[in-house]
Amino acid sequence: MAKTLVIVGAGPGLGMGVARAFGRNGFRVALIARTKGRLDGLVDDLAGLGITAAGFPADIRDRDALTAALTAARRTLGPADVLEFSPSPTGPITHAAQTTVASVTAQFELHVLGAVTAVEHVLPDMRARGAGTLLLTTGVSSTVPAPFLANVGMAMAGLRNWAHALHTELEPEGVHVGTVTIASGIVPGGGETDPDAIGARYYRMYERRDRAEEVIGDVGAFRALVGRGGCQARR
Repeated sequence: MAKTLVIVGAGPGLGMGVARAFGRNGFRVALIARTKGRLDGLVDDLAGLGITAAGFPADIRDRDALTAALTAARRTLGPADVLEFSPSPTGPITHAAQTTVASVTAQFELHVLGAVTAVEHVLPDMRARGAGTLLLTTGVSSTVPAPFLANVGMAMAGLRNWAHALHTELEPEGVHVGTVTIASGIVPGGGETDPDAIGARYYRMYERRDRAEEVIGDVGAFRALVGRGGCQARR
C-alpha cells in the first residue's frame, strides 16, 4: 500500500523538492499552504511527474484551519506516514533590541504552535502503528543567535529544542523525529542547495532513521557573517 507524506508549509522551493523526492519513491503527497491557487499549480506539477497529490489550503497560524486541512488530507490520502513541517517566516523580522511581544508571538504562532498542532494531529496514528516519521525544519538562526533575526531565531530555537526532545521520547516507540537545519539559501541548480538535492537529503533521513538532525549548508559561514555584524535578513 502506498504511503502518505504530508507537507505543512508547502511551496515551490523546499516543499516541492521534498514532495518530488518522496513522490518518486511511491508516496502520495498532501500539500498544505495558505493559497489555493498556488497549491493547485503545485499539485498539477506533481501530477505531471506521475505523483498522486492533493492540496489543502489553510493558514498555518489558524490552528482550527490547519487541523481541518490535516483531517481532510487524512480522509483523502490516508494517515500520514511522514509529516514534513517547513513554513517560511512571514511577518516582520526584528533585530534583537527592536523585538516586541507581538513580533515574537507572530513567529511562535507560525513555527512552534503550527508544528505542535500538526504533530498533535498525526502522532496518534503513528504511535498506534508503532511507525512514522516527523521531519521538522528550522533555519540556521535556530542554532546561531543572529541579532538581525531575533524573533525568528527565538521561535526556531524553540522548535529545534522540541524536535530533539521528541526524538528522544518517541524513538523507543518506533516513531522517528528529525530536525533539518537549513543554513543556506535554496537555489535551483545550486548543487547541494538545489531543491531536489535537499529533498533527497530529507528522504535519506527518513529512510535511514539514524540521526536526530541534518544540517544543510555552512553554519560556520553564517556564524562568521554574524560576527562581522552582517545584517541581511536570513533564515
